[in-house]
Amino acid sequence: MKYVILVGDGMGDYPLPELDGRTVLEASRTPNMDRLARGGLLGLAQTIPAAKEPGSDVANMAIIGYDPMLYHTGRGPLEAGSMGVKVAPDELAFRMNLVTLVFEEDGRIVMGDHSSGHITSEEAAELIKALDEKMPLTDGQKLFPGVSYRHLLLWSGLPDGLPTVPPHDYRDQDVAWYLNSSNPELKPVLDLIRASWEILGEHPVNKARVAQGKRPANSIWPWGQGRPPAMATFQERWGLTGAVVSAVDLIKGLGVYAGLEALDIPGATGFLDTNFAGKVEAALKALETGDFVLVHVEAPDEAAHQGEIDTKIKAIEAFDEKVVGPMMEGLEKMGDFRVAVLCDHFTPVSVKTHTREPVPFLIYPASEPSGRNFSEAEASSAGLYLEQGCIFIDLLLGAAK
Repeated sequence: MKYVILVGDGMGDYPLPELDGRTVLEASRTPNMDRLARGGLLGLAQTIPAAKEPGSDVANMAIIGYDPMLYHTGRGPLEAGSMGVKVAPDELAFRMNLVTLVFEEDGRIVMGDHSSGHITSEEAAELIKALDEKMPLTDGQKLFPGVSYRHLLLWSGLPDGLPTVPPHDYRDQDVAWYLNSSNPELKPVLDLIRASWEILGEHPVNKARVAQGKRPANSIWPWGQGRPPAMATFQERWGLTGAVVSAVDLIKGLGVYAGLEALDIPGATGFLDTNFAGKVEAALKALETGDFVLVHVEAPDEAAHQGEIDTKIKAIEAFDEKVVGPMMEGLEKMGDFRVAVLCDHFTPVSVKTHTREPVPFLIYPASEPSGRNFSEAEASSAGLYLEQGCIFIDLLLGAAK
């Protein structure tokens, strides 16, 4: 038996007047997901515990069966795991975004873009190198380049519980209140952010981006810090081997801690230009020798953070056409399988950030098909609700027994 989870990051959304009261998912053409939902089990899962902030780290940890209340320590250590970076006991691992800040004449500092216009990994690597060479880093601070705007900062000697904030939660909002915080524990982080401004602002990469009409990566933004989690492997818990496929380091790192193979896909970007075909090919190949694979697609979430309805529709339709459809074609040649499709959390385009509503999911095939299409409303009316998202994996694996 082969088991597959396909995650369309942030697909869940609210009804919108621009779409005649439909959600983006309802307005998207998704024949493959609809077919699976009609022939499968349909329901809702609460992937974000009440005590945790809504995010892909928490939600995807729950999806693969690890209770975030027990295992989640932060996003940073998951990304370190993906990079093969060892985090010492006295170190905090921060996710470090390259962001676009807009400095207004009235003193406001606006979070113009949490992704610096989806800066390329090659451009970002040049900026991280410049920061590593020119910023006043101490012996306890280490920078590591990642993918696009997503990077890693290790920092020793800092306390747990620093009140950092995710930059995507404040898209197009004034963040001067945070940068001017008087919290003494947060001051070293804020000082490091400010130290990056002159270096990045004068860098040729950013000057070229501005000349091309692109957003500059003119600031760092450390957040999501934590220490490495202690997790039993997927094989130890369920007796299954497998892999994760994603452009995002945090998903790959989550796989590493779970003992799953984190596959590197050439051309995987986390946006609409990602290598969809390469992801599907790698996932199907992994199933030739393994039992389980999770395929994660970031594009719907990124489009929602930008507040772009049409882009999110394109992302959802690409997920359905280029991932769900081809995965099913491949699975149907492999014999017995069980496949799940869901989003990890809501990212409504109207608020441009993550929210904690229970997410729609489907598991195909099912002994009692739902007969419904795949959407937030249809999943809600199906009547199946998982109060804890971490039991979703038990439903997926148990449904095939």
